[in-house]
Amino acid sequence: MTDIAPVPIVDSRKGRSPGQSATLFMGKYGALIVLALLVVVFTIMEPKYFLTWGNIVQIFNQSALAAIVSCGLTLVLAANQFDLSVGNTASLSGIAVAALLIAGVPIPLAILLAVSIGLVVGLVNSLLVTRLGVNALVATLGVGSVAVGANYLISGGAAQPFGAYVPEFTQISVGTWLGIPKNVYYMVVVVAVLWVLLNRTVLGRNMQAVGGNAEASRLVGVPVRGVTTSAFVICSICAAITGVLLAAVVGSGQATGGDGYTLQAFAAAFLGTAVMREGQFHILGTVVGVITVATGFNGLAIIGVPAFAQFLFQGLVLIAAVSFSTVARKLTRAG
Repeated sequence: MTDIAPVPIVDSRKGRSPGQSATLFMGKYGALIVLALLVVVFTIMEPKYFLTWGNIVQIFNQSALAAIVSCGLTLVLAANQFDLSVGNTASLSGIAVAALLIAGVPIPLAILLAVSIGLVVGLVNSLLVTRLGVNALVATLGVGSVAVGANYLISGGAAQPFGAYVPEFTQISVGTWLGIPKNVYYMVVVVAVLWVLLNRTVLGRNMQAVGGNAEASRLVGVPVRGVTTSAFVICSICAAITGVLLAAVVGSGQATGGDGYTLQAFAAAFLGTAVMREGQFHILGTVVGVITVATGFNGLAIIGVPAFAQFLFQGLVLIAAVSFSTVARKLTRAG
């Protein structure tokens, strides 16, 4: 009888330098560490207000719309694509719903048509990327520019206030249920649906498979084009929903109202890759990323820092998150 020698288990972590181990640690827990540091620092600087129930609810309220567009973007990123048109799509849907309401279109139909803009934008993005082979960055940047043009064609660049025509529309977003702002409920519903979609459905698993290796997925029968199209469409619909809710909050359509969500969504999604996973896009990580960015904005505003500091903070968060995410993915793949 021949003895079978046990196969030695090689722990690849032993070969890593302290710097690589620290990078992997930050790549897995960095967002949570940043969030904890922000809470501690702002609590020390504003002990009477920052960590109160009212301000915590305010942070979640500030996170709500950004979370909806960011989680939609997460699907596209999980499929290894990019969508730079999300902010412009949100602005366009906000302007569209305002213009439709002013024109006398019933509220449900106006919402449906505005959200349908997201469907069209998503289909165009996916057509350019999956059928024509245009790079996703270039395609979605171009589609975003077209959305800006359509936006100015409708509005002339001016705000579209609808309060005098349909004041009840603002009640969709303004106000609370059981003391919690309505937009927080919308955020929870969208996050829950997208989490189930990405983690508990065949479509979601296919998105992650395509993001990991599109060619290998194709060889095992995954419909790569269909999966990528679904990711783009869902992402753009989430952006359009955000635009409609933003218009309800503001009481008017704003020509550039949703543009800022592009950078915020990317910052949150990449920051979310440093939440319990090493460089992977996932819904709960993105939510933590959104809350981290919102906590930073909220704390900076409370301590009276000028507005430019918020943009510096957001840009630095995006750079740091992308850097750690990229390096962590490389180290993880290298074993």
